[in-house]
Amino acid sequence: MSLSDAAALPSNSTNESHRKFLTFIALLALADLLLFDRQPGLNLFIFTNAVAAGLLISSRKRQSIPKIAVLVALSLVASTPLAEATSWMGIAISLLSLCLISLGIGGLTPSQRIRLPLVLLRFLLDVPARPFRRASYRWLERLQKPSPYGVRHHLRNWIMPLVFAAGFLALFAAANPLIDKTLRSIDLTFLLQLFSIWRIGFWLAVAAFLSLLLRPRLMRRRRRRRDVPDIATGAEDKDMLFGHGALLRSLLVFNALFAVQTLLDLTYLWGGASLPDGMSHAEYAHRGAYPLLLTAILAAVFVLAAMRRGGPGDRSPLLRGLVHLWIAQNILLCLSSILRLDLYVEVYSLTELRVAAGIWMGLVAVGLFLILLRILLRRSNEWLIALSSAMLVLTLYAAALADIPAFIARFNVAHSREISGEGIVLDLDYLSTLGPAAIPALDTYLASLPADADARRVGETLLWQHIGRPRDWRSWTYRDARLDDYLKQTQLLQDQAETKKTNG
Repeated sequence: MSLSDAAALPSNSTNESHRKFLTFIALLALADLLLFDRQPGLNLFIFTNAVAAGLLISSRKRQSIPKIAVLVALSLVASTPLAEATSWMGIAISLLSLCLISLGIGGLTPSQRIRLPLVLLRFLLDVPARPFRRASYRWLERLQKPSPYGVRHHLRNWIMPLVFAAGFLALFAAANPLIDKTLRSIDLTFLLQLFSIWRIGFWLAVAAFLSLLLRPRLMRRRRRRRDVPDIATGAEDKDMLFGHGALLRSLLVFNALFAVQTLLDLTYLWGGASLPDGMSHAEYAHRGAYPLLLTAILAAVFVLAAMRRGGPGDRSPLLRGLVHLWIAQNILLCLSSILRLDLYVEVYSLTELRVAAGIWMGLVAVGLFLILLRILLRRSNEWLIALSSAMLVLTLYAAALADIPAFIARFNVAHSREISGEGIVLDLDYLSTLGPAAIPALDTYLASLPADADARRVGETLLWQHIGRPRDWRSWTYRDARLDDYLKQTQLLQDQAETKKTNG
């Protein structure tokens, strides 16, 4: 290294430290302005993209234009559900995108994209141990002995000017009544609100979050001990828990048990055969949906353990065939669980938990299919984890964008006994828990039954709940804006109808 390069290192380090510090302060101030004591809405969308921009600005390395475009697009696409409506799923997707952007800017993303979920997991697992790492102690040492190129050194240079300036200002106030009157008119009570315990706690939480993103690190891997015998090789397969004999017997028993369940479902669910006296199809469907889903998950865990690469299950054509058959039965089991849920919903209406259960069942079925592909194509577990993670993220993203409460309200109204003549009576109490999103569906219900006083009371309660929400621009969401347009159009149509009656 030349002398000029050595001299440039402190300067580059100082510039990077200054950029990170200024970015940190700016984002902390922006979080206070947008988020503290505010209803979540558009402010979350703005802050997420502001953090992404701050990470790009404070980057140590100069990023290429294509990479910047990709990271900006990732931030915008991932944060779009927050502009639609605030939800925990949208917040989770946005946080995930910020972690990926932080890793990408820090050069910690793997060259093989299928390893990205594992790298992200290492980043998240390192978060709890971050305060106890050696870097934190080195940071405390630097606080005691600040570097001549650090931010504290420059802040310390302002102590003397500010002290003398305050003294001069006090003397000027004593000598000049205008200055004295101006200083006395300044109300400092707002500082009590500014430094409230809740606000300081909010600052600390945001500061911890920003520090993790500005300085990303990965959890160190543990080295594997070489003296541990490989359970997939050698003559000890006979004694192992997942040896050839144990796997063969397990798969034969499992396939037989699952075949009984599959035949029952084909007979009573898919075939529509009559059940024994005292049992309805709804009861049969409800009792089986969730336990069968848990069964499929446990089966997936067993398959991953049994079909590890190089193990007896991977080497034996007979075991592979039995595993393929068992996975096929598990996929059919998931489809039967979805049908069970559908039958139950037809009788007892739809709820948010049942929507979540249906989505989860579909994910488990897709996961089992991916396991089958992994075995057929002889891919690695990293490939399976990457595709499964992608499916999970896409599902969460779609669920965050979808107006699920409005969908549930429309479904329950359309399938209620009052509208369709079948099913159960519309549960107005549950409909009120869905929030203002249920107003359009409730208007459809009242159009058919205008004399229902309870429905009108629920509709008025939801309307006032929507009108009484915070109107600050930071709490704006596209979903609320659409509902505002619907209410204005509905009111306009009602006014026109009343005008026609008056003129007629």
